Amino acid sequence: MNAPARLDTTPRLEDFPFRLSDNVRFGDLDPNQHVNNAVYATYFETGRVTLMKLPEYGLTPPGLAWIMVRLDMHFRAELHWPNTIELGLGVVKLGRTSVTFEQVVFSNGTCIASATSVGVLLDEATRRPAPLTAEVIEKLRPWHKRGIEVAPPSI
Repeated sequence: MNAPARLDTTPRLEDFPFRLSDNVRFGDLDPNQHVNNAVYATYFETGRVTLMKLPEYGLTPPGLAWIMVRLDMHFRAELHWPNTIELGLGVVKLGRTSVTFEQVVFSNGTCIASATSVGVLLDEATRRPAPLTAEVIEKLRPWHKRGIEVAPPSI
């Protein structure tokens, strides 16, 4: 009896609406001459921080900050220097105080790594989670991952 065909779950860069390019640095390499696994956390951070903290996107209201509370990474292929990478990010879930992202690192058309990360909105004065504002929820809308229905947070 044949096993059922497995669906291809390899991410596609075009499904991630927020994208930016970066370079693989020589210092990113480990003794095996490929990018060290720990460096991928920095690549994913670059994507999140660029979107969430740059004032032009308006996703960090005054008195609030974003903190990352979870990062699950999947390593899919080796990456070497010299090289360039494309970082992709898409919102896949909104919680009362949190946003869940799917993120990818691509190089030369190949998905090198993917991750799911969760960021929580934090009140800087109390250091406690703060509810997502209606304005933040609306400003996240263009960054919803393609093909995913992102429901508004339940109150």
